[in-house]
Amino acid sequence: MKPVLKPVLKPMVRAVCYCLLLSLSAPGSWADDEDKVSITELGWMDRNHLQKQVDTIDDIARRQLGVQVRNNRDDLELLQRIVNQGLIGKEERLKLQAMGAVLGNLLVRELGLKWMVYEDKVGRSRAICVEATSHCLFPVTMLSRRMEVGILVNVREVYTNAVEIITPYLPKKPFGLPALLQGH
Repeated sequence: MKPVLKPVLKPMVRAVCYCLLLSLSAPGSWADDEDKVSITELGWMDRNHLQKQVDTIDDIARRQLGVQVRNNRDDLELLQRIVNQGLIGKEERLKLQAMGAVLGNLLVRELGLKWMVYEDKVGRSRAICVEATSHCLFPVTMLSRRMEVGILVNVREVYTNAVEIITPYLPKKPFGLPALLQGH
């Protein structure tokens, strides 16, 4: 038996369907907005925030380990020691994210990436991007998200995976090598 709509409901159902179709086909509809991404330069406050995060890790390293952030690959070992010794608890999100700022600075230095502000439907993040592209990594949360759920991260592995992910998008120099990897 075929279901029958009451006469009053038929026009209402038609109107709802019509409005739904119009909203989906209209220019600038919600479907378009979901895919919009904005990548802009860091402002003063963003740069200051990142520096404070690095300073936080430098302070922990100096006080607890007797070393400092060096802004080179030695920082991978420093971050790993912080992880292994449990110097930052999994509930200390800002400090965990500060470790990601140190990791991000290393990736910026090594690969020629640039810190940028990345905004999409999810929100606003600090990211490291291949300049003039939308190819970005999010190092601030690369370590923190894993550690917050109790994973003992291998910092060098996270670093290596990030390099592998972004390398295909780096500018090429002669002989097909990524720009900043030629000297290594």
